[in-house]
Amino acid sequence: MAPSGLHGKKLLLVIAGGIAAYKMLEFIRRGREAGLDIRTILTAGGAQFVTPLSVAALTENKVYQDLFSLTDESEMGHIRLVREADLILVAPASADLIAKMAHGLADDLASTALLAADKPVLIAPTMNVQMWANAATQANIATLRQRGIQLVGPGKGDLACGEVGSGRMAEPADILAAVGNLLGLRKAPLQGKRALVTSGPTYEPIDPVRYIANRSSGKQGHAIAAALARLGAETILVSGPTREPDPLGVTVHHIESAREMLGACEAALPVDIAVCAAAVADWRVADASDQKLKKDGSGSAPTLQLATNPDILAGLAAAGAKRPKLVIGFAAETEKLIEHAQGKLARKGCDWIIANDVSSGSGTFGGDSNLVHLITRSGAEAWPRMSKLEIADRLAQRIAETVSTTTHQAHRPGASE
Repeated sequence: MAPSGLHGKKLLLVIAGGIAAYKMLEFIRRGREAGLDIRTILTAGGAQFVTPLSVAALTENKVYQDLFSLTDESEMGHIRLVREADLILVAPASADLIAKMAHGLADDLASTALLAADKPVLIAPTMNVQMWANAATQANIATLRQRGIQLVGPGKGDLACGEVGSGRMAEPADILAAVGNLLGLRKAPLQGKRALVTSGPTYEPIDPVRYIANRSSGKQGHAIAAALARLGAETILVSGPTREPDPLGVTVHHIESAREMLGACEAALPVDIAVCAAAVADWRVADASDQKLKKDGSGSAPTLQLATNPDILAGLAAAGAKRPKLVIGFAAETEKLIEHAQGKLARKGCDWIIANDVSSGSGTFGGDSNLVHLITRSGAEAWPRMSKLEIADRLAQRIAETVSTTTHQAHRPGASE
């Protein structure tokens, strides 16, 4: 059954190459019955499986194919196609087009329009099982998810190539339901909530060219910010130096030092949720030099006097009237994981601790997977090893369930879970 409330919504549909393209004729029929206004970009590969005439007849709109068409660009340029849409759907999303999206290529109308997109994007991947499992494809998918692009499917089953496994495109009804969800027909669980996330390392200057830092990549914190935004939260990300792209739909404040991070966090209050995933340096140089420190020829190393950095997690947990309903910290430990995390929970006055092992060989710092325990006052909950994106989604869902059923009173420091 088609989602109600789609009448008048504008969808830009990109049909890429793949035998599953024929299913999009059924999708278009269902979408039009539900009231969608559908404009279509048909790639050269897509046109091998469905004709422009059939797509145009069902959408009752012109089909766009050529980036350099003088007529199309003068009447409805690719930028206008994107700007007038409420949502962009790529279905089927081929391995080739997914790779172009991940790497910012723009060599045809579809990839150029997607690079210019300022609207939510939903993709329905389909390909051979080995192509889907390939490390390059999975890396591209992870990149797109980090940027806030949504997926529907793929499912498992018989594939057109004769093999069986993951890579089967979602059915038209499932794609239409996903379109309805993204267009806001179902209230997001964190809609109306504000979330603050910290991520990455901090750099504490020694002099203008040297600093104290750590190995945090920011992958987990950025993934959490993106996951909270996908659930509808107005999300603020305070990030130390990292190579991670800014998540789509998230307000990002870039900082370097712990004191700068504290200032940005305090400026973001009040919020409903605070997740302190950043690896904040515990110490800084008390009196950093404004000139590069030089060797004096004596062979002696300079003495650095360290000062303690502000405790951002404890500060947010003790923020009085501005205290978030839910304050979550991270404990990166190399030994006695649960014991140290439980101690941190008690000292900081926060509600939850996500404990993870960052010892040598764990692959956590800089890696794409994580093994964590959720520590509350009720005990420790072990989660299986997952990708950092999967951990972010699971944590965001748990946050949504908790915030919707608790009050500020229930999450005072010392309150029971």
